[in-house]
Amino acid sequence: MPDLSTASPPSSATVRVWDLPVRLFHWLLAATILAAFLSSEEESLLAPWHVPAGWVAAILILFRLVWGFVGGEHARFVNFLKPGQIAHHLHGLLAGKPERSIGHNALGGLAIVALLGTIGGIVYTGAMMQGDGGERLHETLANILLGLVALHVVAVVAMSLITHDNLIRAFIIGRKRAALHPGVPDAQPPATLAVPLAMVAIGASTYGALALDPLAFTPGAHAEAGERSGGEAARGEHDDD
Repeated sequence: MPDLSTASPPSSATVRVWDLPVRLFHWLLAATILAAFLSSEEESLLAPWHVPAGWVAAILILFRLVWGFVGGEHARFVNFLKPGQIAHHLHGLLAGKPERSIGHNALGGLAIVALLGTIGGIVYTGAMMQGDGGERLHETLANILLGLVALHVVAVVAMSLITHDNLIRAFIIGRKRAALHPGVPDAQPPATLAVPLAMVAIGASTYGALALDPLAFTPGAHAEAGERSGGEAARGEHDDD
């Protein structure tokens, strides 16, 4: 009889990689960023949703920061922030022989930090900074984010083709083909208190958003408030005349 302990896994066998919360975060953040860009122009039909999209992005970022410490194995910062491996990864890319990574590779981890940091900066400048200077910085960061997202998408597609490891599919179903990662066990699940801690983070950040901006999640409320204040100012000037 064949030695089943050393036999190659069937092509249908998979290994668990990404937990459900980190996958939901990924696709919700992608949708939120898309909504924010599509609603950035005042004449856009989605314009009323620009501010709510920004606050939702802030909540998602805070969730991800918490999940980066208590989430599943490959969602944790300690398991993918490895600057010491960047040079090795780049060498493999330049040689045309990049290594497959069960989670984020070294450059992918760096990209995650850049994306989260840029989105955080966009939210801060949009919510807290007033005047032309704050608006220019907000738009500059948004353009940087657009470039980072484009680079991220290109990198994911390229690595999927080069390594034959479908990264997009993996972030949808949470699993990868075991045959491409021999000997790799299923990822460790989130910590026992991960979900309660994440819910606390979401609740606290939602409360904080409403404390800073009571109209945070009301589409179009800021534009209406601006129109009312503008109208009142115009009437005041008329009365002074």
